[in-house]
Amino acid sequence: MSDFDPFAANMADPRVTAFITGHDRRSAWWVFSSGMGQWLLQGAGWWAIELRASGTFVGNVGAFFRETSPDIEIGWNVLQAHWGQAIATEAATEVVRYVFEVRKERRVTALIDAGNKASQRVAAHVGLTYEGEAELFGKPLGRYAREKAGL
Repeated sequence: MSDFDPFAANMADPRVTAFITGHDRRSAWWVFSSGMGQWLLQGAGWWAIELRASGTFVGNVGAFFRETSPDIEIGWNVLQAHWGQAIATEAATEVVRYVFEVRKERRVTALIDAGNKASQRVAAHVGLTYEGEAELFGKPLGRYAREKAGL
């Protein structure tokens, strides 16, 4: 629960949510709690990203399934004060490792807005490549994907 206040503030920041849907506090609660509920439903979901030294919440990262996709998807979001520190890349690297080594998935995807160059760089760093266009809630996005090595 101690992560919720910074999570909600982050989701209300228009700079942070320029490429994702922004949320008021009530909507942020829904996203926060439903993300955790995915663990019960699908055995995958979201984690808090915390600074190792202090335990301070600095973002979230996840591996999850959408209702309409057979592929596990990953995502990340870092508080604006911590942008440019490679935190998203480090967290996404661990999520990809989790997807392939722990969950034994064959493929991982990420949906990224065409204007979100920072997330496109994170995707490239973790080995995802542009696969084509996708749509989410009527919004066009790019689908980035990676197959498990050695298949």
